[in-house]
Amino acid sequence: MNPWLMAARPATLLASIAPVLIGTASAWRDDVFALLPFVVVLLSALAIQIGVNFANDLADAARGADTEARIGPQRAVASGVITPRDMRRGMFIVFGIAGLGGIYLIWYAGWPIFVIGVVSIIAALGYTNGPIPYGYYGLGELFVFIFFGLVATAGTRYVFSDSVPAAVWAGGIVMGLLAAAILEVNNIRDIDTDRDATKRTLAVMLGRQRARKLYAATIIAAFVTIILSVGVGALPGMSLMALVVAPLGVPLVTTVFTETAGPPLIGVLKGTAQLQLFTGLFIALGMVF
Repeated sequence: MNPWLMAARPATLLASIAPVLIGTASAWRDDVFALLPFVVVLLSALAIQIGVNFANDLADAARGADTEARIGPQRAVASGVITPRDMRRGMFIVFGIAGLGGIYLIWYAGWPIFVIGVVSIIAALGYTNGPIPYGYYGLGELFVFIFFGLVATAGTRYVFSDSVPAAVWAGGIVMGLLAAAILEVNNIRDIDTDRDATKRTLAVMLGRQRARKLYAATIIAAFVTIILSVGVGALPGMSLMALVVAPLGVPLVTTVFTETAGPPLIGVLKGTAQLQLFTGLFIALGMVF
């Protein structure tokens, strides 16, 4: 694989697409959709996540978290296929692309988009960088829930009109839970090497067995949220069609509980990202129809 594509971690990028679909579907439902803002939001969201992945690759290599003992995919900086200097440049380029998109969105939707963009990039850089990298202190899942769930979904909807209906917040909770599940399985896979590198992820703090239970509970909570949200009228009834993909979570949870090797858990990570995309797509379709 091209080293830059590898460093972008394409399997995880679905986490940026799904929230945008829900926010955009809400705009379509309320007849405030516009094509160009949708395209810019989507590209900017992808750029921010690629920047996050580049920053994570760079920081983990510097802190010794990506060693030869790691069972996950090869990391670009730690393996030497991209130099730290080039990775830093690449990170600033993709954040710059997100910033250019942000300038247009600020012009289109107003100054709150500036605040969302700046805070999102600061949070992205702070994940494994800075004096207190929160990803090293068991807070990664919380920040992923907030920024790849609530902020991404509500922020998308706000672009089209300065309001965020209850359905968008409900969808944002579902997206945040499934995005957190992606990080959870990633950290379960890396639990041994993260512990050795003193990277105190939530999985390291909980231990493998409890981390597995948290992953299962997170997947279940996402679909329970859909049912409850429809029940209280936050989501339209047609959004229940998202439950059709819930069985896809069963083999993912089973694998997490029975495997410790890298390839099966990498498959679970990819499967969880796909589960999030399909869930977001069906929630969005439920809003439109």
